[in-house]
Amino acid sequence: MPPENPAAKSLLDRPYLLLSLTSLFWAINIVLGRYIAGTIPPIMLAQIRWTGAGLILLPFALHHLRRDWPLIRERFGLMLLLSLSGITLYNTLAYYGVQYTQAINGLLIQSVGPLMIALFTYLFFRERLTAGQAAGITLSFVGVLVIISGGDLSALLGLRLNKGDLWFLLALVFYCCYAAAMRLRPRIHPLSFLAFTIIAGATLQIPATVAEYALGFRINPTPQAFLVLAYVVIFPSILANLFFNRGVDLIGANRAGPFLHLIPVFGSVIAFFFLGERPALYHVLGYALILVGIFAAQRFRRAG
Repeated sequence: MPPENPAAKSLLDRPYLLLSLTSLFWAINIVLGRYIAGTIPPIMLAQIRWTGAGLILLPFALHHLRRDWPLIRERFGLMLLLSLSGITLYNTLAYYGVQYTQAINGLLIQSVGPLMIALFTYLFFRERLTAGQAAGITLSFVGVLVIISGGDLSALLGLRLNKGDLWFLLALVFYCCYAAAMRLRPRIHPLSFLAFTIIAGATLQIPATVAEYALGFRINPTPQAFLVLAYVVIFPSILANLFFNRGVDLIGANRAGPFLHLIPVFGSVIAFFFLGERPALYHVLGYALILVGIFAAQRFRRAG
C-alpha cells in the first residue's frame, strides 16, 4: 500500500529505481562501516542506527501503526522474527564482520545474496527460478567476480576465509531469510511495517549493546563519527529499507535479488571519486555483465 502523497507514490511505484537506490545507500554504508572501525563499536553502531531511525520514523508512522495494529497483532511472532533477522542480527553481525574482512572478501560474500535469496525462496515456498532469472543471477555474479578479482579470476583461488568473512556470511544468511520471508508479512502500510521492524529490532538489540558496553567498548566522539551516525540513521536505515521492502513487494524477492550485485558496482565508483582509484577495462566488463544479468532476470521471467 503506497503512501498517499502523489510524488511519494510515483517514486514508490518504480521498483528498479528503488532497488538501485537501496544498493547505493548500502554500498556507502559498507564503506563507512570499514572506515569507522575502531571508532564506534559495532553493536553500538547498530543500536544507535536503529534507535535513531525509529525515533525519526515514529511520528510519521504512528497513525498507520494504530490503524494496522490488529493485523500486526495477528502475525506478531512473524513480525518479531523479521525484525530479529533483518534488523538486529544482520546489521550487528555485518558491522562486526567488516572490522576484520578484506574488501575483496566482503564484496564476494555480498554478491552471493541473490543466490541465497533464491535458495531460501525455494526452501520456504518451493518457488523455482525461471531460466531467465538463473541466467541473470549467474551473469551478474560473474560480473562481480571480474570486478573484485581485478580481471584476474585466478586471484579468487587464493582467498582465505577469516572470522570477519564468517560473521559477514552469517549476517547475509539472516538477511536473505528475511528477504525471502517478506511475502508472509501482513498487508499493512509500508511505514507501519518499517517502523515496527526497526523499533522491535532496536529493542531486541539492547541486551547485546549493554553487554558490549560492560566489556569496556566505547565510542570515540570524533566529528567523523557523528557524520557517519547521521548518514547510517537516515539513508541505509529508513530510506533503503523502505525502498527495498517496496521493491520486493512489487516484483518479488527473486527478481529483486540481482540488484544486490549493484552494491560492489557502486562501491567501486565511490572508490574512484574518493580514494583516487582509476577505472580499468575489467571494471567496464564487470559492470556490463552485472547490468546484462539484471536485465535478463527482469526481462525473461517465464520459465524456460
